[in-house]
Amino acid sequence: MKERVLGKTGATISEIGFGAWQIGGSWGDVSEADGKRALNAALDSGVTFVDTADVYGDGRSEKIIAAVLKERGGEKPFVATKAGRRLNPHVTEGYTGANIEAFIDRSLANLGVETLDLVQLHCPPTEVYYRPDLFGALDQLITKGKIRHYGVSVEKVEEALKAIEYPGVATVQIIYNIFRQRPQNLFFAKAKKKNVGVIVRVPLASGLLSGKISRDTAFAADDHRNFNRHGEAFDVGETFAGVPFEVALDAVEQLRPLVPAGVPMAQFALRWILEQEAVSVVIPGARNEAQAQSNAAASALSAIDEQTKASIAALYERLVKVHVHHRW
Repeated sequence: MKERVLGKTGATISEIGFGAWQIGGSWGDVSEADGKRALNAALDSGVTFVDTADVYGDGRSEKIIAAVLKERGGEKPFVATKAGRRLNPHVTEGYTGANIEAFIDRSLANLGVETLDLVQLHCPPTEVYYRPDLFGALDQLITKGKIRHYGVSVEKVEEALKAIEYPGVATVQIIYNIFRQRPQNLFFAKAKKKNVGVIVRVPLASGLLSGKISRDTAFAADDHRNFNRHGEAFDVGETFAGVPFEVALDAVEQLRPLVPAGVPMAQFALRWILEQEAVSVVIPGARNEAQAQSNAAASALSAIDEQTKASIAALYERLVKVHVHHRW
């Protein structure tokens, strides 16, 4: 497993992390036992970065992580969580220092630690990025010893660019994959210049870039790929990266010939992301041991040649860009 530095945190972490949304909820039935096995498989494969949130299963994800790390003992991975989406209604006015501190206290209890490695504002409304008082409150939580670092998880490139104007923002989590290429145009260069860590989520476009989803694939009622296809519950960009399902399936078929023989498409899609030096870590999720092990193996793949990169760029321009590029 290759390693990279997570921006201003200074932490050296695995370039493939573990996204813990699946083991919390909203991905169909994933048992606690399967969640634990998936996380253990990732850690056994050299993963040293785990990303979760207080709303994944209403704390279930954080508690599973705590249980696994307690059972394993020894050196702990870097664990990032998120706060803000527990607000109901989820509005700008709810983003106060007091509310965020209360959420952080809950995460501290769920994860069984005295200090959180990293807390990220969890896709707040755009107006929150224009609230310097809130970022000042996060600075105070570092002083209090409740968090070591803070960052943001964003929906839009514009939000990311605004967030990194605050000197205390150590990381930005953003959607970036073969179907969502806009961050590479400007944001990555700006983040690298400011030494901001970049955490890439939704790297496989909710499983589409595994090449294993078809028009006949059935998703459970509690799977966001069923209930959020049109943004009914949260930003539609989080589900299939915002690409219309039929369009994405056509794009996957055109991508298939570009994947080297014997390489799973999911690993190839992760390797494509890691071609960007500005990326600190990519955080695919996993429902089971096999997925976790396969994700981790992407770190060992060879670099993608320039001709293949050009073909992927052309595919994006031809089929996908019009649906996503200027929305996020």
